[in-house]
Amino acid sequence: MNKTILSVLSLLFCAAAGFFAAAQEYNPIPVALPSLQIAPDARGGGMGDTGAATAPDVYSQHWNAAKYPFIPGEAGIAFTYTPWLGKLVDDIHLLYTSGYLKFGYDGQNVLSASLRYFSLGDVEAGSLDGKFWQMMSPHELAVDAGYSRKLTETFSGAVTLRYIYADYSFGSADVTPGNAFAADIAGYNETSFYLGRSPAQFGFGFNLSNIGTKISYDGGNTSMFLPANLRLGVSLTYPPDPKNTFAVSFDINKLLVPTPQLPSDDETEEEMQQRIDKYERISSIGGIFKSFADAPGGTEEKMREIVWSLGAEYSYEKRFTLRTGYHHENEYKGNRRYFTFGAGFKSNIFQIDAACLVSAVPSNPLDQTLRISLGFDMEGIGNLFIR
Repeated sequence: MNKTILSVLSLLFCAAAGFFAAAQEYNPIPVALPSLQIAPDARGGGMGDTGAATAPDVYSQHWNAAKYPFIPGEAGIAFTYTPWLGKLVDDIHLLYTSGYLKFGYDGQNVLSASLRYFSLGDVEAGSLDGKFWQMMSPHELAVDAGYSRKLTETFSGAVTLRYIYADYSFGSADVTPGNAFAADIAGYNETSFYLGRSPAQFGFGFNLSNIGTKISYDGGNTSMFLPANLRLGVSLTYPPDPKNTFAVSFDINKLLVPTPQLPSDDETEEEMQQRIDKYERISSIGGIFKSFADAPGGTEEKMREIVWSLGAEYSYEKRFTLRTGYHHENEYKGNRRYFTFGAGFKSNIFQIDAACLVSAVPSNPLDQTLRISLGFDMEGIGNLFIR
């Protein structure tokens, strides 16, 4: 296997996470498949990567599948394309599709699904003598299936099952494709009230995502944690008049993965290996509990691991939409800090959205990342043919 290629891929992952902070205090949490954390749609991406409690839409599978029972339509499907690290390369991208279908006499049951494909582009794998061997296409894949139901007039719950596959093998026997299974558990509450003389909505949502097995790329000799995550969010939607609607949302995220212990100045190679082996032996479930109280820096470092996002959305006649937001991650935990901007148009049949990321820190390869999403209301399409 060409070790140089794997080194380049590792650097790309680091760049995607914004690894630009000072090394002496820098202690990010390593996870496998960081692409599972990428906002797949232009609506959430245009609002600072918020979505736990925003108004339900066809992209809710990623953010909070429990929102689906509150969505107005009966069925929908959407597609998103996101070029990634465009300032460095031109063939890394994320393809995402999601959909939902209501069923049952009351329409309070929903089946949903999504497919996420993250391509690392085409890579030339060479032999030991440096001659060209073959072209490889390392990639990651995640397939979801979810069920959600409205449990009360204001609250709904959801469970999502996920199969994950990653292939970075380059045809080598030393590195094997990785497989993993995970689940999401989510809840969403939507309450209506009057703000002045206008009806408003307050939303609260949570999503425990990627709770499952670890993943191995060497036949089970070593394994890595999936990006298990706790997302909490609130939102407020306020229409001052029938034509205009304003909404604000706020999310916080906490990785449910143990924090690695930092090496000491006098650590020997044997002690370093013992420290690494001890970290790798932690189970995925044990890692969730350890993730709340294991940081070398104590409570202060744990607070650094909380990522927050703020988003705003303005809609005119529920058709034309403008969005903006801000995403903040501590400089010692990844330093992904950026502003987002987006716009969208929605008809009775389809909606199209676009979003752009603008870095708030220097030398960020994610700067000017663009997302484009296209969604379809299957009920609207059906009505078009009936007419």
